[in-house]
Amino acid sequence: MDVIIIGAGKVGYTLAKFLSKEEDNITVIDNNIDALNSIIEKLDIMGIKGNGTSLKILHEAGISKADLVISVTGSDEVNMLCSLAAKKLGAKYTIARVRAPQYSEEILMLKDELGIDLVINPEKEAALEIAKLIKFPSVRSVDTFAKGKVDLVGFTILEGDGLDGEAIQDIKYLKDSILISGIERDGEIHIPSGDFVLHKNDKLYVIGEHKKIEVFFKRLGKFQDRIKNPLIIGGGRITHYLVNIIDSLRVTSKIIELDLDKCIELNETLPEAIVINGDGTDHELLLSENLQEADAFIALTGRDEENVLTSLFAINNNVKNVITKVTRFNYNVIAKNVGIDTIISPKAITANKILKYIRFLKNKKKCCIENIYKIFDEQAEAIEFLVREDVKFLNRKLKDINIINDIIIATIVRNDKIIIPSGDDKIELGDRVIIITKRDKLVDINDIVVRGNK
Repeated sequence: MDVIIIGAGKVGYTLAKFLSKEEDNITVIDNNIDALNSIIEKLDIMGIKGNGTSLKILHEAGISKADLVISVTGSDEVNMLCSLAAKKLGAKYTIARVRAPQYSEEILMLKDELGIDLVINPEKEAALEIAKLIKFPSVRSVDTFAKGKVDLVGFTILEGDGLDGEAIQDIKYLKDSILISGIERDGEIHIPSGDFVLHKNDKLYVIGEHKKIEVFFKRLGKFQDRIKNPLIIGGGRITHYLVNIIDSLRVTSKIIELDLDKCIELNETLPEAIVINGDGTDHELLLSENLQEADAFIALTGRDEENVLTSLFAINNNVKNVITKVTRFNYNVIAKNVGIDTIISPKAITANKILKYIRFLKNKKKCCIENIYKIFDEQAEAIEFLVREDVKFLNRKLKDINIINDIIIATIVRNDKIIIPSGDDKIELGDRVIIITKRDKLVDINDIVVRGNK
């Protein structure tokens, strides 16, 4: 695909990095020559210095032949204008990042009137991810498939969990109800077989029906009830969206925000929340606001350093659930190295959603991709396919299909039935099939088998 990315910031860089691996032709437009040169040197892609709203610059970038234009500058209005201009000049599809809450009610209008094919709000998407963790605090990440029927959850084995030293095939809690579909150990990703032995500090991804995953955690003694009293540091856009989302869950949110004007605004727009004007990095303030009694600590300030440091303080004060927003990718590694394992990155969430849409565009005439998530710090993918007539191994037993290494068929959803497949199961027309893979660029379910064995 010929892709033009307008904006060479963190999201633009992440998208260019992902898409360059997919062998797309990438051109990045930005006014900032330093940011542009950095992205060109690191990724070996085309770059044009200029304003993405300039018709001259758009023509220079080859707008009339572009398959996709992605506008991710720091301005909502510029992103909308770029998308409108790109569509008028011949681009097939457009994506715009639109962040301001006042536009969130107008998404359909933006798509219909301006011709924007996909509108993404990173802060709202991040809030939705955090809301999943509030509903299911036993885990450290939650991705959903098959229209909410299947969860893929990540968690870390701790001392005393009962899994340390166990081979997967010997774990009585698993049986046929859920599947350990991936394991991270010392930075290396494993697609495990039954004889794989688990160890303390392994990060596991488990897939299955939500209720059965809950039963698994209860048997392990790791199940936690839904969060009811979170303490949130930072009163920005993510907090605004999050409190609105979780309000229906009867959650009492307490927000600490340094800016007085923001506090006044939060009081007006979020009447059910408790808003405190103060410095969320002040340890004495956190303790006086009953940090140790909070069932979750959520760090959402605009500074990664503050989020990491306050999260560490919460962990040291035995808060069970700590969720940390991190913007810069190098801070992900730092945060994990110091014991923070529930990290929210709006940039990565945005890039993930755009990547899913691009895979859909590439493959919409074939076996359709319904969902895609980057997992294990973007080293692996979980992909949901909707099975159509062109699948070459329909109605064949899985044990008779030569599936490529580093790919696992994790779940088959057939109508309302969720199947953790064995070798005797088959893939049928209309199934939703969820696979886990370490391979990049997988866009067709037919590509999971060795060539010549379809």
